[in-house]
Amino acid sequence: MNMVANTDILLRDQLLNRRQKLESVASTIHETAEIKRLLREVDQALGRMANGVYGLCAVCRDPIEPARLMANPLAQFCLDHLTPDERQALEEDLEMASRIQRELLPRPDVHFDGWDVHYHYEPAGMVSGDYCDLVMDGGGNLYFMFGDVMGKGVAASMLMVHLHAMFRSLISVGLSLNQLVERANRVFCESTLSTHYATLVCGKASRTGETEIVNAGHLPPLVIGNGRIAPVNATGIPLGLFCSGEFSTDHVRLGTGDALLLYTDGLSEAEDPSGSEYGRERLLSVVGNHRKPSAESFVAACMDDVTAFRVGAPKKDDLTIMALRRV
Repeated sequence: MNMVANTDILLRDQLLNRRQKLESVASTIHETAEIKRLLREVDQALGRMANGVYGLCAVCRDPIEPARLMANPLAQFCLDHLTPDERQALEEDLEMASRIQRELLPRPDVHFDGWDVHYHYEPAGMVSGDYCDLVMDGGGNLYFMFGDVMGKGVAASMLMVHLHAMFRSLISVGLSLNQLVERANRVFCESTLSTHYATLVCGKASRTGETEIVNAGHLPPLVIGNGRIAPVNATGIPLGLFCSGEFSTDHVRLGTGDALLLYTDGLSEAEDPSGSEYGRERLLSVVGNHRKPSAESFVAACMDDVTAFRVGAPKKDDLTIMALRRV
């Protein structure tokens, strides 16, 4: 079954589930005008599915943005043909979502038990599907979570918030790192649509420099030290693809001055005006030639270079980069 057909089935199931809930509410209270209106809108959406026109704008007949349909299966208009009131409501919702997402981010500079951490978080629009968080436990360990939810916009940002809450809750349970990711994968898989997944790096850094890393299908983090750069390749599949996924843990030791660099594909796949990609090799060159001893300077050097590379080209994806340095 292809992705489009699978999504259509999921949306149809959502609509049928909504109708069932509305009928259940209507049976327990007097059927109000609001319930009648919602039932009518659900039936109209199911009718559009049956007639093969679901997901097409009622004005221009172009496809409605997929992220809008996933967030609201009753949507009938593309963004270009929203009414003024709908457009204003959407802008207010996006602004609120952006504000909430910014509040969930950790401080941009963190100094904790011999670790210096800095990150740059740059949404392509008002909200982002990139995931970035830091949690200090009571045992002198620093947990870092870094990932990328499939897609962009509101739907991806909602799943980013879901990951944030889920990991913060699970860390307090005291699981081993691979068990933590396996439990998070199961919850994520069971509570999201099957078309959604997220690549993720989850790590646990101790005050001694010993660092455990689980890479669930994300771009390889770079361990930088002793004149060499070593990637930490994926040890498992992205979260959400299979509920029973298993993940193994890599162990690295960072000495004084060593660093760990994580990034999303908004960096490696950034394009210049001609359409050429920034690429991993250019990133390795920048990192390999960097000499300033701080996490912030690592991030700044990478951002200065990619900004110069893409000058004049539009941003196409969320971009996040994080450096953890042993001090």
